[in-house]
Amino acid sequence: MPAVPQTAPTAAKERLAVVFAFACVYIFWGSTYLAIRIGASELPAFFLAGTRFLIAGPLMLLFCWLRGMRLVGSLRSMLWTVALGVLLLTAGNVGLVYGEKYLASGLASLLIAIVPVYIALLELFLPGGESLPRRGWLGLFFGFIGLGALLWPSVHEGFKGDRTRLIAAAVLLLGALGWSVGSIASRRLHLPLNPFVAAGWQMVFAGIVNSFIAFAYGQYAHIHITSSGVGALVYLITGGSFLGYTGYIYLLEHVPVAKVATYAYVNPLVAVLLGAVVLGERLEVTEYIGMAIVVLAVFLITTAKIDSASEHKIVPKSLGQMPVE
Repeated sequence: MPAVPQTAPTAAKERLAVVFAFACVYIFWGSTYLAIRIGASELPAFFLAGTRFLIAGPLMLLFCWLRGMRLVGSLRSMLWTVALGVLLLTAGNVGLVYGEKYLASGLASLLIAIVPVYIALLELFLPGGESLPRRGWLGLFFGFIGLGALLWPSVHEGFKGDRTRLIAAAVLLLGALGWSVGSIASRRLHLPLNPFVAAGWQMVFAGIVNSFIAFAYGQYAHIHITSSGVGALVYLITGGSFLGYTGYIYLLEHVPVAKVATYAYVNPLVAVLLGAVVLGERLEVTEYIGMAIVVLAVFLITTAKIDSASEHKIVPKSLGQMPVE
């Protein structure tokens, strides 16, 4: 039966929705690095991540319930959802928040941009993992060169005795590794949950874990409520966790994956620009060089994986980049 052509008003509405979704993914996800930088300077890392997800998760589930989605899966799927939430939003997000206490938001976004390199490398050693064409291997090579250029100023400071930035970068990269493992596990598990529902429960479970750790470390005793800290928290809940993620899912359903993948190299550029304009952050020369190399590496790996998936008639479930939600 031939498809019914869209009417002009319907097509115009869909184009507008796509433009709005891209704006959410580009601007909100790119700007969350700035919000995390501000929030991390005012609030403890586990408290910030715990409170954020304890609010954003129920909001996402409420949205799913209003849309008539099934909220609860089997025991196995719910247990895996807990594990994925801890990998993605405890290890991954708390590592980012901690790193941004000591690193510029632009630099943090560029270090996080290395996630597709992690995923491509991990897939090579996993049973049934995705192989890389020549362009992907070239992206891996450039990725590690770019990472070295980004880390060099922090390593140089470490040689002088100040290891603060180097430790922060190491924690951030370990968190990114946790996100990468969680992303691969999510794609391989094929859990029978709607992506919005799964994201909602992951935020709820991660919020509980993060809040428990914040309590165990006594972070609630060191909370100083400020207008900038509260503003950053509200922005992360609405702009990052809700609008950014829903825009991303909408695009995956309505736009070719190759176009959606552009956020993986647009977000770091947005973060660097906002960090410079709002906070006056300035990268060092080697970090600017590393930025260019990392963006090139992400482009090569992402497009290589998309081409490979197209050849095998597979639509990637995840593009690999770490959305800070």
